[in-house]
Amino acid sequence: MKTDIEIACEVSLKKIKEVAETIGIPRSDVQNYGRYIAKVPLNLIDEEAGKKHNLILVTATTPNKAGVGKTTVSIGLALGLNRIGKKAIAALREPSLGPCFGMKGGAAGGGYAQVLPMENINLHFTGDFHAVTSAHNMITALMDNYIYQNRNSCLGLKEIKWKRVLDVNDRSLRNIVSGLGGSLNGVPAETGFDITPASEIMAILCLSTSLEDLKRRIGNILLGFTYDDQPFTVNDLGVAGAITVLLKDALLPNLVQTTENTAAFVHGGPFANIAHGCNSILATRMALTHGEYVVTEAGFGADLGAEKFFNIKCRKAGLSPKLTVIVTTAQSLKLHGGVPEGEIKQQNLEGLRNGLPNLDKHIDNMQSFGQQVIVTFNKYATDTDEEIALVKSHCENRGVGFALNTVFAEGGQGGEELAQLVVDTIENTPSRPLRFTYEDTDPVREKIRKVADKMYGASSVVYTTLADKKIKQIEQLGIYHYPICIAKTQYSFSSDPKAYGVAKGFELKVRDVIINNGAEMIVVVMGEIMRMPGLPKVPQAQKIDIVDGVIEGLS
Repeated sequence: MKTDIEIACEVSLKKIKEVAETIGIPRSDVQNYGRYIAKVPLNLIDEEAGKKHNLILVTATTPNKAGVGKTTVSIGLALGLNRIGKKAIAALREPSLGPCFGMKGGAAGGGYAQVLPMENINLHFTGDFHAVTSAHNMITALMDNYIYQNRNSCLGLKEIKWKRVLDVNDRSLRNIVSGLGGSLNGVPAETGFDITPASEIMAILCLSTSLEDLKRRIGNILLGFTYDDQPFTVNDLGVAGAITVLLKDALLPNLVQTTENTAAFVHGGPFANIAHGCNSILATRMALTHGEYVVTEAGFGADLGAEKFFNIKCRKAGLSPKLTVIVTTAQSLKLHGGVPEGEIKQQNLEGLRNGLPNLDKHIDNMQSFGQQVIVTFNKYATDTDEEIALVKSHCENRGVGFALNTVFAEGGQGGEELAQLVVDTIENTPSRPLRFTYEDTDPVREKIRKVADKMYGASSVVYTTLADKKIKQIEQLGIYHYPICIAKTQYSFSSDPKAYGVAKGFELKVRDVIINNGAEMIVVVMGEIMRMPGLPKVPQAQKIDIVDGVIEGLS
């Protein structure tokens, strides 16, 4: 089998202005970043036109470490829809350099279902991640300067909430001390780094609906508290406009193409285990304006990405998918059915059957939002007909639509069965209006309890002293109406990454609560999840190289 980069290099790319024309975007509005990538201006969004089109969410069962191929299936579904005569566009997140050089390699799809040029998308792309990193750290530098200049007055800060970010997996930077080396080098302080996808700036970029909204949200970012216990924000620094300038181009959606030269928007990149896991509202609205069907994804399993997609993104943007597609694989189901990780590529019908409750839990969760659900089996070379038949029969017995897809090996052709099922389901039995897991008016603890109970199946939630303190601050600030964004492991419904299947009767521990006042959400950190990942024993970077001008290892 050819590698992703080999397949990508064989595709004859169209100039991006030609791709734009196929979805009704005039050449004159395309802002080229080279020949095959572009930014698209926000004035091309027509929300009323978008409401007439069909939004499809692609999510997944709880993944194994290699994932379940959700991005590949999202792209493949868009390809399949185009092949059966529908005008379809994919709206996806941007990859982060941390995982690309750490655990996963590339994140632009795979096989014959990729967004291209994949090497650019996986690396620096249009510089959005760098803009977010620079904007975040510029705020930190300006705040540190404010503290330094007011170090001998009562205008300083008693408590600091803002750290730094870097788009690299680096565990050594989680906790650091800055400002050492004498008074000329700043004020010593304990601080640390998160990875850029966890930055509040990234969340703001993805949740903003205009340049003005971006500036408003940046100004409201909570940086800390003064000595008289008053909140101190970016507006108090007087630099909201300057930070907005750094992000003005990053706010524009990125237009690229697929392996079959169809349009795709790739914009924004929050992780779903430590952030809200969805691409930007603006990219989704741009795609809905210009596509009859829009396929978007939410990171990791449905308990993380999809829950936040509905409770945060859809709540804020007024979006309502016509259908949710749950991607599953034999390997992930066998892992959650008790099969050792080293044996999940071997046929094991009993292990597969024991893993089906994991699929059922995700189906139940998505249906609780009022979503019409179908399941797609993402076929790997090691899967057997017996395994596929078992999952298909299970879905049929549940009354849930099922489609096999082979998009990795066959591109759009391998997604036609899934695409037809999607169209038929939307035309005949689309989703009902969205029902959220909690109300805006619920107290923070009640929101946490409802998600922990309804989505995860936890029996109880406990809080550290630090988390208790943060929740009291939220209540004092009067911002308890914000939605919650739970940060926890992606490998289990619980906070224990080894609790496979459908964990029951477990306790969830809230370790910290982070106020994202600009993004207007509350990040709830559970268990041992880290907002700055570390590198594995053998990082993907050891496999990445450039030979005769050709990049290798981004797959």
